[in-house]
Amino acid sequence: MKIRHVKYLVLLAIPFFAILAGTRVVKSQTEGWFRTGINLGQFTVRIAVPDFASRSADPRAAELTKTFNQVLWNDLNYSGILDVVSKSLYPVNTPQEPQDVDFNGWSNPPASAQMLAFGYTETRGNSFVVTARLFDVHNPSNPSVLAKRYVADMNDLSARDAAHRFANEIIQTLGGGIPGINLTKIAFVSNRTGHAEIWVMDYDGFNQHQITNYPSLNLTPRWSPDNSLLAFTSYARGNPEIYLYSLITNRRIPFPSYRGLNTTPAFSPDGKKIAFCSSMGGNPEIYVSDVNGLGLQRLTFSPGVNISPVWNPKTGNEIAFVSDRSGSPQIYIMNADGTNLRRLITAGGDAEAPSWSPNGLFIAFSWSVKETGHWDIYVIEIATGRIVQLTYNAGRNEHPSWSPDGRHIVFESTRTGKREVWTMLADGSNPHELTTAGENWNPNWSN
Repeated sequence: MKIRHVKYLVLLAIPFFAILAGTRVVKSQTEGWFRTGINLGQFTVRIAVPDFASRSADPRAAELTKTFNQVLWNDLNYSGILDVVSKSLYPVNTPQEPQDVDFNGWSNPPASAQMLAFGYTETRGNSFVVTARLFDVHNPSNPSVLAKRYVADMNDLSARDAAHRFANEIIQTLGGGIPGINLTKIAFVSNRTGHAEIWVMDYDGFNQHQITNYPSLNLTPRWSPDNSLLAFTSYARGNPEIYLYSLITNRRIPFPSYRGLNTTPAFSPDGKKIAFCSSMGGNPEIYVSDVNGLGLQRLTFSPGVNISPVWNPKTGNEIAFVSDRSGSPQIYIMNADGTNLRRLITAGGDAEAPSWSPNGLFIAFSWSVKETGHWDIYVIEIATGRIVQLTYNAGRNEHPSWSPDGRHIVFESTRTGKREVWTMLADGSNPHELTTAGENWNPNWSN
């Protein structure tokens, strides 16, 4: 593959169809070992979430309460670990205070809830205040699990933030201590302004806003571990270069310019280094440098294209990447110093866009196989080589990226007729479309 084909790959993601040779690929939802590995487990907690009531006469508070209720419901319903009880099964009386709770009414059929999230909102001065509780209705002698109060500004974003925070508290408490993802962000590329620019949105698709304003191609955004920086590929000056952008100062951070192709940057888990692809030496290879560009080190030495590095987020000691050294794009793993190279996907086809799970056990990737003629999202368990398929016969599905809780994956798909950003649970279930304006691709989940 020549360098001009690398640009074709990065910009358009055109697949190379090849043959899948004898490996067992299974549907993820049927595999208990996989659901356990992605923190979804085998059982869900049944929770009732009646609407919080507004105690304020201010009509703004009523609207903000409506927003809070909808966001809280959506967050919990999409957590992957909770079974949110349908409101049609709730008792007639909705509790606001602890003494209002009818334990039998909530714990017995038809609601049959184990947990109850309830409370109320009010205004105090110029603040929107939420009092929220979580009760174990199977333990009436000592039911309190959480008791929280959130003080927000009188606007939609703040009401959403309060709902996200309470949802995170519930999910972390009931989900084995793993923090919720409801305050995380997703970076992506969008052409809705006429140019491919970097955008950021909330995890649920809300608050989409443009980050870059370079009338050119801007691609492959990646978050720093502390979410203060975005690294991406920009053609703003004609040559594809690595740009670093501070989300705190809203300014570029200096990084060296190299000749040739420079693309697919990725931060190390400690935030001190960046791995990226560069053809500065003639062939597209994987390099690593400090974030300031010092200490440049070449890691790969192979004919063809070596691209799309991603660090093991658990250890920081390994890097997965894509190489066509075997004749077609495949995923390889090496130590962070370039040693101990081994091929990860050995069953044929074209495998691209690796994304390492937060626990270091799995890699999600895009795979095109001749038998289906589709690009779909798969996950491989690194230790055993077991592979599960997450998407099926729904357009082209590419560029997966894990959520920090390991329970969700964001990806791009053409299932609606054009490239858009979607999320799903990490077992492939419950897909949600996040973008609709223009075309949107290259999503990356914050940490």
